Order: sequence, then C-alpha cells, then structure tokens
Amino acid sequence: MDYSIESVTLDKLQSECLLVGIYENQQLSPSANALDGLCDGLIGKLIARGDIKGKNAETLLINNLPIEHIQRVVLVGFGEHGKLTRKQFRKALAAATKVLKDSKVKNASAALLDIELAQSDAEWLARQIVEVINDGVYQYTSTKQCDDKVQLQTLTLVTNDANQALAETGLAQGIAIAQGMALTKQLADLPGNICTPTYLAEQALVLAGQHDKLNAEILEESDMERLGMGAFLSVSRGSRQPAKLICLEYQGGDEHAKPIVLVGKGLTFDAGGISLKPGAGMDEMKYDMCGGASVLGILRAASMLNLKLNIVGLIPSSENLPDGAANKPGDILTSMAGKTIEVLNTDAEGRLILCDTLTYAKKYDPDVVIDMATLTGACIVALGRVPSGLFGNDDKLCNDLLSASETACDLIWRMPIWEEYQEQLKSNFADLANIGGPDGGSITAAVFLSKFAEKYRWAHIDIAGTAWRTGAGKGATGRPVALLSQYLINRAAA
Repeated sequence: MDYSIESVTLDKLQSECLLVGIYENQQLSPSANALDGLCDGLIGKLIARGDIKGKNAETLLINNLPIEHIQRVVLVGFGEHGKLTRKQFRKALAAATKVLKDSKVKNASAALLDIELAQSDAEWLARQIVEVINDGVYQYTSTKQCDDKVQLQTLTLVTNDANQALAETGLAQGIAIAQGMALTKQLADLPGNICTPTYLAEQALVLAGQHDKLNAEILEESDMERLGMGAFLSVSRGSRQPAKLICLEYQGGDEHAKPIVLVGKGLTFDAGGISLKPGAGMDEMKYDMCGGASVLGILRAASMLNLKLNIVGLIPSSENLPDGAANKPGDILTSMAGKTIEVLNTDAEGRLILCDTLTYAKKYDPDVVIDMATLTGACIVALGRVPSGLFGNDDKLCNDLLSASETACDLIWRMPIWEEYQEQLKSNFADLANIGGPDGGSITAAVFLSKFAEKYRWAHIDIAGTAWRTGAGKGATGRPVALLSQYLINRAAA
C-alpha cells in the first residue's frame, strides 16, 4: 500500500472512492457536509430516509454520485457527536476498510481528519487511519495462492493547510508502524519448517542491510557455550535446528547515551519438549516467536522514523522439541547468571531462553530493558485477549508504557510481582524452579524473569493472548509493535 496526503477541497479532489464521516441524529462532518453540497443534498436525503443512521462502525457505500470527479463514497458512522472514543474511531475505520476491500477499488481517499475526537489531533488521526487500514488489507500469501487478492493499492488522506504539518507527521508514523507490524505478521504467520531460528537470523541481517543506522550480529551455539548460557542452550538440545541469539543495534542517539534494550522471545516452534503439548491446536505453536518478530518490527519502525535514540534488540531463537537430548523434568541447569534452575516442566522453556538473554543485556549498560514474549497461557486466563500483561520492577517505566498503550490503542494491564510469589519458585535442589505451580502462572513466570533483571530497570510484556488470533481468522496481530513504537516515539520526543 502507498499512502499520501493532499491538501485539497472536495470540489477539486479526484477520487475513485472517498471516505467521509457522519454522526448519529443526521449530523455530518465538515467533509460530509461539503460533499452533500456538491451532490445536491444526496447524503442528507439518504440519511433522512433511514439508509444509514450514523451509528458507530455503520457504513453505506454510494456507487453513483451526481458528480464525475468522485466515483464512489463510503459514509462511515462515528456514533453520537461529541462522545466518540479512540477505540470506536478505530472500530469504524476497520468497518470502512472492509467496504473498501469488498468494493474492489484500487485507489481511495479518506476525508476523516475532521472527525471530532477528544485529545486527538490530525497527527493521531492520520496515524490511526494508516495503521488500521494497512492492518485490514494485510493478506498472507507466502505459501498459498490467493484468488481473491485485495485490490486496494493507494490511500490519500485529505486535509487542509492548517492541519497539513500534523497530518504529515502522523502519516510518517503510521507508515513506519504499519510496515513494522506487517513484517511481524509476515514472520509469525510463516510455518515452523520455513521460519527456523536460522531463517529469523537471516531476516535480521536483511533488515540491518536496509538501514544505515542498524547493525546485526548473530551469536551461534558455540558463542553461547563460551558465555555460559546453560539455560538457553538446554532448550535447543532437543532440536536439529541450531539456536541463534540475534543481536541488533540501532545507533540513532548520542554516542554515549544508554540504549533501550528490547528482548523478544523467538521460539520458532514449541511442542513443549518432553512435557509434550496436546496435539489439538499445536500447529499454532509456530507463533511462539511473535515476541522476537515484534522486536524486528519495532526496529524497522524506529529506523524508518530515524528516531534519535540508541536501541538494542535481542532475540533468543530456538525450537522446543522432544528428543533423547532434550531437557527432562528434574534436570538442573546452570544459567549465565550462575543461578541453578530445576526444570519441573519442559514446556516452561521461554523463561529459560529469556533469562540468559536478560543476563546478556547487562553488557550494554541499558537505560531500560523491555522484554516481550508469548510466555504463559495463564495470562490468557487472567486477562483474556484484550490487554497484554505488564510486569516490571520500575514504576516510571511501567507508567510510561501504560501511557504509550493508551495513545497507541495497544492495551496493557499491570500485574503484580510481589515477593510473596517467590515462595512458589523454591526448589529443594536448585536456586529456582522453572514453574511455580498452577496458581498465578503468568505472575510466577514474571517473578522468575525478574531474578535475572535485578541490575537495571526492567519490564516484561506477556503477549500470549494478544499476539495471535485463533479460530477461523487465525493469524498474527502484530502486537505489541504499536505500543513499543509509541513508547520509543515518546522517548525520542522527550
């Protein structure tokens, strides 16, 4: 998809299909009102006879207009005037995107920057329009023939001179985040026999080659052995695919500024190891690398935006399969930090590859470290699939992430990591057990990770319920790319 901005009045606009907004009670946005005047009151007549009421996410496609320069119009309902929320705005955009897809138009325009939304200017509106529409037209085609390809190729945002500067900033942010989310989804949707740890590492090298300020280094298993990453390497022993520790450095800030370190779990397939998962739904365990894919997507967005920050991306990547050399329940591992870990369940492997990576992150003298991982099914039990779970040892960092999540509409909810939960990780034979029993599973997983993040400000985002859609529309969502991109945008602005 190509995106652009045009400062133009509707009487001069050439468009194959134009999106304009209306409200309930026959209220029109300024753009809809201007179009109504050009069309001899057609829009008002359609509303008056009840063809559309303007409820949130309600749409109406008008194929024949009494003007030639605009071929079609999609009326998009935004609910009661003055009461629109950010979530409702995005919901209405998603509904409009479906109409564009179904109508097979190739080029569309959106005159939606005049929609009234509290605490949201043209910059935010422009960014959301790009993000939501790009997400809606995404199609997975890497390993399948698609007979019904999306026809939409270009979208023009219609603005005026007063809002053009803000809209251009929002457009740039939206394109970068949309491209980052698309990369994340493309990688996560690939099957495990294609997207192996080696493949993921190759994609990191490709990404680094596309951006001057981004460099990549791949640590092999021999490098990890020298570093003493016994927890990480124990997971890959059951696989024929060698593990990789993917290290990316983006140098956009002052040479001496401490970096923001992003860590993403990169399990390219998780069968559970000896503690084998049930067969039903195991095909979806290819998505256990969504955290790692998100790190690549975030760095793509940061590079496109040329953010004046230093960012490090670390992606521990492996498979977790049953084999004669695989971890066994009861095994004792020695982590890079020197802490010993008793493996009570081999399916709790994400924390094993993450804990050594969190220890490795100390070498960068980080300002903050943020990890993201499809870590626990318990997080889905606790929070469902609406917010990601947030855990952390620093209130300011967590509050900054919560604020970014509200702006990005990529929601998170903070969970506790109180010291009482540490009792569940006690082991008779090691410093830590790798699981804490059935109670509070997402919390005890975060508490486990916190033991390896004591030397710096740290946050953990459990995306098990939000990185992937199940059911008929199963596939990656691209979360939390928007959230972390917004956090980085905020940090760069500060």
